Amino acid sequence: RAYDDGVCYRFYTERDGELTIVDETAQLNFEGDPSAYIPYSKTEIPMRTSFENTYEYAPLSKFRTQTVAFMPVLVDLGERGYVLYTESDVEAYPGVYLTYDKEAKGFAARFAECPTETSLTKRFQDVVERSADYIARVDGRRSYPWRIVAYAATATELPVNDMVWQTAEASRVADASWVRDGKIAWDWWNNWGVYGVDFKSGINTETYKYFIDFAAANGIEYVALDEGWGVRDGDVMHVVPEIDLPEIVSYAREKKVGIILWVVAKVLDDKLEEACRYYSELGVAGWKVDFIDRQDQAAVERVYRIADAAARYRMIVDFHGVYKPTGLQRTYPNVVNFEGVHGLEQMKWSEESVDQVTYDVTMPFIRMTAGPVDYTQGAMLNAAKGHFFPRRSEPMSQGTRCRQLAEYIVFHAPLSMLCDSPSNYDREPECTAFICGVPTVWDRTVALDGCLGEYAAVARCKGDVWYVGGLTGHEGRTVTLDLGFLGDGNFTAEIFCDGTNAAKYGHDYQRVTRTLGMDRTLEITIAPAGGFALRITRE
Repeated sequence: RAYDDGVCYRFYTERDGELTIVDETAQLNFEGDPSAYIPYSKTEIPMRTSFENTYEYAPLSKFRTQTVAFMPVLVDLGERGYVLYTESDVEAYPGVYLTYDKEAKGFAARFAECPTETSLTKRFQDVVERSADYIARVDGRRSYPWRIVAYAATATELPVNDMVWQTAEASRVADASWVRDGKIAWDWWNNWGVYGVDFKSGINTETYKYFIDFAAANGIEYVALDEGWGVRDGDVMHVVPEIDLPEIVSYAREKKVGIILWVVAKVLDDKLEEACRYYSELGVAGWKVDFIDRQDQAAVERVYRIADAAARYRMIVDFHGVYKPTGLQRTYPNVVNFEGVHGLEQMKWSEESVDQVTYDVTMPFIRMTAGPVDYTQGAMLNAAKGHFFPRRSEPMSQGTRCRQLAEYIVFHAPLSMLCDSPSNYDREPECTAFICGVPTVWDRTVALDGCLGEYAAVARCKGDVWYVGGLTGHEGRTVTLDLGFLGDGNFTAEIFCDGTNAAKYGHDYQRVTRTLGMDRTLEITIAPAGGFALRITRE
């Protein structure tokens, strides 16, 4: 197939019986030695990865062949534009990892072989210990994944490239009208950090009722019960005694808030039908499925199996510890988000040298091209350069407060986390109100401006309200936004921008309201590692 913004191909076979696929050759070669943005696996066993790594920018000839990379990868052709390499419609088949072929001067696909023996971690995650000498066993009459080579003349064309969606299989869910996008109050990142209350916060019924009250008061659609609600015995049907789950779900239902349960993928898969039936009847809205950390055939089949069962019981799914999106959200619309991103959770444990700021203005041009990202933004403790340090309790973000607000607009996330404590949000009512008001699905997107690794600005529309978000790297800048997409009329802009001292105090911000007349340009100054967020309404 050929599109205006790329080409793709796939194999198909028409043979009776079962086929054993020993290997597949997939090669993408380049003239000269262009540079690329490459996410390497950094684990001791390269194909056992959570797909959450940052990018290394270097000539292809410098590819680190002692490990593998994963898709999407982006090749910078200079004045000739960009090529992004990824895949879609990956079902009952392993995903592509990449190495470098020095003779051909290009990427060569590598695939994880079919697992034959696994062992269990303390979380009851199954990890591969031994594999077969083939990559897949399949039905002889089938199509195989699309190999996608997307093209962009400029970087701003990348975040709005939809080839992965276009080539994915159409929906298998006859009626998906029950699927609800929205925000979700998250407990784990803030370490169940509720304070100023008359109970001991933690994994208990009182804390979750407090989260539910916070969600209901702010129009937040969901509350997550992350790791800790279930007994660590590998049985998804067991709940810790500190939690009265039926009471929590009933209380949430009264408040019109949905409950989403975190679970290890294998633990859910072991009792998939029983768990989906029981918890859906209890009133649980969906699953946050974690610790897949592979893309061999068995792992991919598990992802599809969970998506299908959840759809049959009208439960949504947020996949974590998972490979990049390959269009599954089109085939199963109840799959509302994917991790596979170096998200804000990394700020709890990464070294102080980790450069999340540059990643934030690189990832939207690469990983987000494949599909939505569960980045889990929303930190209210914001560290300017030189002030960040990792900590698991009361964690912080790199960069400014307005950067966090902007990420709800720049990052596409139909299920979007509020990662911080309800107590912290209650102390910041202006920012909280803005975050809770940002839609999570959109009618139209306009990529306004951007430079890979330096700056990104996006405008998105829901109904007749526009939201504009921008992020910058370590260099501050003044940008002039072209708002010509608004059309005729007068508009009012609610503007959150970095405060005068945001480069020193990351939480410093300004909120101003401005009338936009016939002049469709707006100048905004962004602090280093900063951002801005606008809400524009017609007068």
